[in-house]
Amino acid sequence: MDFLKSGFKTVLGATEPGQPPSAAETVEKLVDRASSSTLLEDRRDACRALKALSRKYRIEVGAQGMPALIQVLQNDCQDCEIISYALDTLCNIVATEEFDEEADNPTVSVNVGEQFTEMFIKNPEHVSCVMNYLEEYDFRVRRAAIQLLTTLIQNKTRDLQEHILVSPMGVSKLMDLLSDSREVIRNDALLLLIQLTKGNSNIQKIVAFENAFDKIFDIIRDEGCADGGIVVEDCLILLLNLLKNNSSNQQFFKEGSYIQRLAPMFELSGREGEEQGWAPQKMSNVHCMLQVVRSLVTPSNQQQVVSSCQKAMKQSKLLEALCEILMGSGVPADILTETINAVAEVARGDPDNQELLSKVMAPSTPPRPVIVVLLMSMINEKQMLALRCSVLYSFQCYLYRNPAGQQAVVSTLLPSSAADVSNLSTGQLLCTGLFSTDSLANWFSAVALMHTLVDNTSQKEELLRVLLATSAGGHKPITLLEQCTNLLQQESYKLQSKVGLLMLLSMWVAHCPTAVKTLLQTQGTMGYLTAQISGNEHDENEYLVQGLCAFLMGLCIQFNDNSLAGQKRDDICQLIIKRIGQENFCNKLNEVSRHEAYSRACKQPQIRAKSAIELLLDYEYCKLFKGLEALVVKMVTGFDVNGIELTELTLSSEASALVAQYKGIIRGLDTQITTLQETVKQLESKNTEQEKKLTELQSLNHQLTDQNTLLKAQLGARKNNDSTSTNSSTPNNDNNSSPTNHATLEALNAAQFQTNLYYTENLRLQQELENLRKRLQETTATANTANENYRKLQKDQEDLLELLTDQENKIQRYEQQMRAAGLPVEDEEEAENEDNSNSDENIISNPSSSLTNSIENSSPQHAITQNI
Repeated sequence: MDFLKSGFKTVLGATEPGQPPSAAETVEKLVDRASSSTLLEDRRDACRALKALSRKYRIEVGAQGMPALIQVLQNDCQDCEIISYALDTLCNIVATEEFDEEADNPTVSVNVGEQFTEMFIKNPEHVSCVMNYLEEYDFRVRRAAIQLLTTLIQNKTRDLQEHILVSPMGVSKLMDLLSDSREVIRNDALLLLIQLTKGNSNIQKIVAFENAFDKIFDIIRDEGCADGGIVVEDCLILLLNLLKNNSSNQQFFKEGSYIQRLAPMFELSGREGEEQGWAPQKMSNVHCMLQVVRSLVTPSNQQQVVSSCQKAMKQSKLLEALCEILMGSGVPADILTETINAVAEVARGDPDNQELLSKVMAPSTPPRPVIVVLLMSMINEKQMLALRCSVLYSFQCYLYRNPAGQQAVVSTLLPSSAADVSNLSTGQLLCTGLFSTDSLANWFSAVALMHTLVDNTSQKEELLRVLLATSAGGHKPITLLEQCTNLLQQESYKLQSKVGLLMLLSMWVAHCPTAVKTLLQTQGTMGYLTAQISGNEHDENEYLVQGLCAFLMGLCIQFNDNSLAGQKRDDICQLIIKRIGQENFCNKLNEVSRHEAYSRACKQPQIRAKSAIELLLDYEYCKLFKGLEALVVKMVTGFDVNGIELTELTLSSEASALVAQYKGIIRGLDTQITTLQETVKQLESKNTEQEKKLTELQSLNHQLTDQNTLLKAQLGARKNNDSTSTNSSTPNNDNNSSPTNHATLEALNAAQFQTNLYYTENLRLQQELENLRKRLQETTATANTANENYRKLQKDQEDLLELLTDQENKIQRYEQQMRAAGLPVEDEEEAENEDNSNSDENIISNPSSSLTNSIENSSPQHAITQNI
């Protein structure tokens, strides 16, 4: 015992008798020994003791010992044991979690590790020193260095990322750790890279180009893919960090054929998993695999990258593997939900994948399309909310930019397809959910039916033909639109259901005058909308319903073709002015964009909700509202109490003259633009005809040239043959061959004559071709000049329109100021009756005089006149 005490004294030094040393004194002596002792063994013992004390007395060791530990790392790099002690001590000092030994220590704050991290990384050389120890093969040193860097990154992610980026070969050193044969080192390196690649696209790109994808897939394969342990999950998390929101890595992943390596991982073992259930780790692995797939095709990515990845996933049969998981039995609910989302985004906007999805049949009796089975789950109120949301998202993705799919859904509701009622169809399921007593099923069905009408006016008109049988016998069937308005007016219909129906009706009537006319003809619709907008509800969701009603009424104005007596644009605007008020109407309309559900739905197409009450607005509806809100407001506020468009008001003779002058200039520009457009069309047609003639002449010229060459060759060959036969013939044969030579000469003369004709024709055609080329150049130059003039006139017209709008706004503002000041303002009719003739004469005889008067009477008009 005395021997142990003496050994401890050699490390700590002697203390005063009868008084035990405090923790601070002990740490101070150990730090002094570690920094000033000349013997390596003494410094090693001091570092070992500091490591033991660092868990319980972290603040004392960190405050006093950090410089000494850094000194050890810099000076004693040859001794692996002391280096491992120093690294472990620093790791304990900067640790984020609280140790059990310091639970009773009140001086330890929550973020003490972050404070020590900030002290450590203040000097970049300290981080570089730790990075250098990654090259040390000793297990204790390398692992301690990895753990220290991981903890530093957790505490100060952004600062450490910058340090590693500027460190020479910093990322390469970390990537080399994945090739370490010791699994513990490799697994710790995975955790380090996961922390390092969070939210830094530059590091993500460097890691990806350091052959990270190959190394990750090799580790996943060695660990057993989906059936592997937590190492597989770590690899997938790292892969997700590299791909998420990084278009460069996504393109590299696709071009490197890594999607083909990802597809076999979804070929999961079947029967054993069905009987025994899925292990928790397998569920985590498959969930991460599905997230990796979605990171490549999520709608927030670049469209070019998404399209190429979707095609690669179909070619590699990854989509088929996902559909097999979707239709498999025994799949956990969380995995099924994520699989539905993944299948939805792989098929979204890709016609081939959408067609493949429509052909997938569920293994039921009788077999049904997978779309039908999914919709059955969506309208079933016993299903999980997340699952129902994912089914709606998959249906939306299936219909996205898919007119054929939209037509197929609507056709199942038309009378012609109602003969076979034994088989459930998508349309029947949507109507069942729409008229269900479950408000959530009403909302899901209304939004799903709304997506069959997005950007498809023809299907909006077709849906007007849908007839529904009434419960009371003897009554004629009613249309789907009429039934929707009847449900909307029922007081028992819940708020969430009303929101769904209002979104459906708004999408239905947008850009479809026929649907607007049908809606206006429905009894009680306008009265209900007016009563809703005029209400004084104080609930936030009630404000939302009022805003949706205002938007629907505004669409009935915007897309009204004025073919229905008593329900024209002017009539509805007068109803708003007299019963609601323009300002009140606009305020109610603005309530939609102020609602929390609007900002939540605008973020992404996928529906995310923690509870059913959060499901109110849809992404596509928010896009429609955002695009048409300004037009609706402008249309409604463009009328006064008497039904006169405010843009046509003339408040004084001077303003009337100025506006008339503007309109005359604009009308002249419109006439010139129309004339130039007709001229351009004529020149383009002439240009097309001349190009056709030029092409025909060129082909004919080539044919004549070829014939001419062939005839010349034949003529030369015959001349050579005749000379040869003449020289070799005997005098006895002269009399016998004379008829043959005569015939040959005649043929040669005819060929020569034909050749001359072709040559003459060729010259004529070449001359005509040259003339046509010159005319084509002149026509092209004329067309270019006309186009340039047209663009200049169009720009002048736009400038004048802006000036006219600004002038009208100023006139209205000045009138309001005059009325507020109590100054007399002339009425429109009196001003026109009194000054109409004088104003017209002044404008016709001397426009500049009218402009001069306007300049003298009002200074703001002076700037506008000068601009003109």
